[in-house]
Amino acid sequence: MYPNLYYFLKDVFGVEWEGARFLNSFGFFVALAFIAGAIVLTKGLQRKEKQGLLFPKEEKRMFGQPATTTELLLNALLGFLMGYKIIGAFMNAGDGVNPQDYIFSSEGSWGAGIALALLFAWLKWYEKNKQKAAKPEERKVRVWPHERVGDITVMAAIFGFAGAKVFHNLENWDEFMADPIGSLVSFSGLTFYGGLICAAIAIIVFAKRKGISIRHLADTMGPTLMLAYAIGRIGCQVAGDGDWGVPNAAYVTDSAATVQLAKPGEFQQAVQNNTTYIRQEFGRDFKVENVPSASFKAPSFLPVWMVAYTYPHNVNSMGVKLPGCDQPEHCNYLPLPVFPTPFYETVMCLLLFGILLIARERIKLAGGLFCLYLVLNGLERFFIEKIRVNTKYEDLPFQPTQAELISLSLVILGIVLYFVAKRKSQSSK
Repeated sequence: MYPNLYYFLKDVFGVEWEGARFLNSFGFFVALAFIAGAIVLTKGLQRKEKQGLLFPKEEKRMFGQPATTTELLLNALLGFLMGYKIIGAFMNAGDGVNPQDYIFSSEGSWGAGIALALLFAWLKWYEKNKQKAAKPEERKVRVWPHERVGDITVMAAIFGFAGAKVFHNLENWDEFMADPIGSLVSFSGLTFYGGLICAAIAIIVFAKRKGISIRHLADTMGPTLMLAYAIGRIGCQVAGDGDWGVPNAAYVTDSAATVQLAKPGEFQQAVQNNTTYIRQEFGRDFKVENVPSASFKAPSFLPVWMVAYTYPHNVNSMGVKLPGCDQPEHCNYLPLPVFPTPFYETVMCLLLFGILLIARERIKLAGGLFCLYLVLNGLERFFIEKIRVNTKYEDLPFQPTQAELISLSLVILGIVLYFVAKRKSQSSK
């Protein structure tokens, strides 16, 4: 497991670079997901534009103006924050500081912050000064939908993160009430569907204001979201952020943190020996004898970790201490091997991404491809929840998880929207 770049460099190259602790692996893959998503979305929108299905919108913009005071101040603020926190983080690495605690603390480098603030402000002034005209003029420009991908990506990041945190805290209300501030600022604990719903609302509002067809935009978003989700789940797997599955009763972990086939009764004994971890995972009032599990022995052609993994050095520090680990953090592994569900989701969503790319050549109904995405996404998540650790709504029939309820709703929504779109298409002919 590589919760940050430090562990990767140490494991692969034998290099112990303390500054690398601040490069979070989950954040790295989330960034990759947004980059890949932006590329796929741009290509999809350009394809729709060439087909004559999406059109530009005229906007008035000023040209030849020098940099305004507001622009200079905003760039200076951005530069200060980056220098104060990011450069300051590397300068203070090795002092036993927790990277996440550091980012949300008041500590930082004033010198680096001021230097970057001046640099960013100067760069903005220089950029605008090169374009400055003797007489600034207002012009009408045509902006195509694919040229707005940057704005869409930023909104998806901001509203997606906020929605993911809100839905996670609603799902884990007791944890939130115990530490509200920590729950809100922590990078762990993100609910994908919460992010999807909030980001979708923001993007729909933006698209309507910019005159972009919602149905055609949605069709391009289907493959984009599927690929981005697949890449994001790599980050969950690599960092070990708690999105793993239930224990695999076919295996146990020995004292060296190595996964072994379980002998008769050995898994049950391991459960009894790890009550502290189990209550840490499932709640302090959880009855140990009710630990959810499934038993599956890996076939000879698959490595054991694909069905039973202990997430050593996981970013949440869940489980028990790794033998011989002397690091200040991330020294734990799961004493009960679990199904690596983030890995499964990455594989499945990459396959579904391919299916959506093939289907877009065949589905001519506007909005139809996005309806297919909703159904496929909902089914994928619903079935993965069957072997995934998640909070259940005990007071509801069948005790579903939040993700199961939302995924079923997405399947139904996808089917309903397809017939609504089909009826509208037929009535407009």
